[in-house]
Amino acid sequence: MTSPQQTHEPHGHSHSHGPAAPVSLHLRKVIAAVLIPFAAAVVVGLAVLWPGGAPAHERTGVGFDRQTEQGRVVQLERIDCKDVNASQIPATGDTSTPQGREAVQEETGSCKKATIEVTSGKEKGHTFVEIVQPDAPRQFHVKQGVVVAYAPDAPRDLQYSVTDVDRQFPMALLAGIFALAVVVVGRMRGVMALVALAISFAILTLFILPAILQGSNPLIVAVVGASAIMLIALYACHGLTARTSVAVLGTLISLLLIGLLGSLFIGWASLTGNTDDNTGLIHGLYPEIDMSGLLLAGVIIGSLGVLDDVTVTQTSAVWELRQADPTMGPRALYRAGIRIGRDHIASVVNTLVLAYAGAALPLLLLFSIAQSSVGSVANSELVAEEIVRTLVGSIGLVASVPVTTALAALVVSADRQAPGEAAPAAAGPGVTGPGASGAGASGAGMSGAGTEGAGPVGPVGPGMPGPASGGPEETLSGPLPGAPARGLGGGRGRRRKK
Repeated sequence: MTSPQQTHEPHGHSHSHGPAAPVSLHLRKVIAAVLIPFAAAVVVGLAVLWPGGAPAHERTGVGFDRQTEQGRVVQLERIDCKDVNASQIPATGDTSTPQGREAVQEETGSCKKATIEVTSGKEKGHTFVEIVQPDAPRQFHVKQGVVVAYAPDAPRDLQYSVTDVDRQFPMALLAGIFALAVVVVGRMRGVMALVALAISFAILTLFILPAILQGSNPLIVAVVGASAIMLIALYACHGLTARTSVAVLGTLISLLLIGLLGSLFIGWASLTGNTDDNTGLIHGLYPEIDMSGLLLAGVIIGSLGVLDDVTVTQTSAVWELRQADPTMGPRALYRAGIRIGRDHIASVVNTLVLAYAGAALPLLLLFSIAQSSVGSVANSELVAEEIVRTLVGSIGLVASVPVTTALAALVVSADRQAPGEAAPAAAGPGVTGPGASGAGASGAGMSGAGTEGAGPVGPVGPGMPGPASGGPEETLSGPLPGAPARGLGGGRGRRRKK
């Protein structure tokens, strides 16, 4: 009695970091028929609306619209505040109000005289003096970098003034730490994510903002720009696969819903988008800009990042469920995927609401100090804008879960290999014959298989299909070492005894 011959052959496993096996040709054609016209429309939109730079205008000297240079604090000297504030109204001694306390400090406190040197521009090396009050929120120290505003039309002694501190180095260092963390954890995926982030920022600064300034419709510009960012970011980070294409379709449908709801409720609530000094300055410089359209564009672009996360997660969940159990139909896949999505909805919506609340925290604190009721706070346009922005974005996020899950379940279930088309998994060496398509090197799913690697394989028997694909995109083409070989139809590979 001879023991079965053991022949060592390389396994044909396909891992997630390798090239994903393509889905069926028919399904690829269907997805391409939907996405190629959409991508072509985005390219045409970019070409038609491309601005070629922000339009020039005469500086007003107000807010961000003024010329700035770099400077450095070279000397600090303590002086009596009474000497520099002699022209102001004398303090009454009443410290019960903020104005009274400030007046007393300016008269009796110790001020600082900072000598600032201009380190950039035509007048590099020029120095001027800045008086720092004792209660000023920004206190200087020697060798500190500062941002200096330059007003050429002002008197010579008043042309320069300090407007901010130079924080470029800590910001650059933080950005470097972020990039390093992304690359260390994400590796190649992290590198591609950073590339997609750079491209997204380029589209925002080179296309979206200048196009809006040139008078193009902010909603159309936002839709075209957000679509370009979505296509580049998703395909660059997750690959040109059917899984990514389904996530793109789910994101697109959700963005359209956000656009429709935002347009409806921004108009219904009479939100102008002109609520603070910055938007007022924009409206003054460029009166032709539709400020309510600008608000809607911000809603769409702000929701895109979280939408990408939700749609990619849901699509991947459905694909993995199908790979774990290839017998699951579209209904079962949808039910299992939507259970995962419900957990995701709760965390994502909470994250979005808290992000907006955190950004508006000083404003909410101001209303709390004024002891305003919740109704009056919510009715003010400043807060109503954030409420509409949050709720419209959250509705789009919630809707993206069932939409993307349904699309993924339908696509992954509809994937069927056409007759004569190569199956996703590659056959192992030494496997021949009609039953070998989609079989692994170890003979998984092959009816009538003899000794591993020995001889041809017979035809596929009833109930024992040849392809051993675990899913339409990523598959394991062979069993784990030491595990019994099984086909999808429940058949077992047997060794022939001599």
